Amino acid sequence: MIKESFQDLGKKKVLLEVCAGLIKKDGKYLITQRLSGTHLELFWEFPGGKREKGESLESCLVREIREELNLEVEVLSMAGKISHIYPERRIVLYFYHCAIKEGIPKTRECHDFKWVTADEMKYEDFPPADVEMIRKLKKREC
Repeated sequence: MIKESFQDLGKKKVLLEVCAGLIKKDGKYLITQRLSGTHLELFWEFPGGKREKGESLESCLVREIREELNLEVEVLSMAGKISHIYPERRIVLYFYHCAIKEGIPKTRECHDFKWVTADEMKYEDFPPADVEMIRKLKKREC
C-alpha cells in the first residue's frame, strides 16, 4: 500500500485564496477578531478574506476590508505569501501592506478589532497560517 504524503493529502482539500491587509498606523497594526460560529472563531487575524472567482487579489482585499470594517484602503505592496493546510481546507494567504484612504474602523463582519504592535501579538491568539507573518513582523523583515 502506498502512503500519501502530507502535500498529496492537502491537494485533495478545497483550496481557498485569502488576502490579508497589514494596516499600520502610529506603529500599530489593525487586527480583527473572527466571528463566533465561523472557521477559527474568535481568533485574531489581519483583516481581509476569501478571493471570489475572477477577482484580483488587490480588489478582493479592498472589498473585504470595506465589508468587514467599513474602511477604504489603498493596497501598497505585497508583504508575503503563505500556504497552509488545515484539516478541512488548504489556503494560500497573500499579505499586503495597505494604507487607510478613508473611514474609521467599525465592526461590521468581525467580532472586534484593535490596534497592536507586532511585539504585542501572541502566536496562540492567531490562526496557524498567520504565525509566519507575525514572526516576520516581530523581526521587522517585511
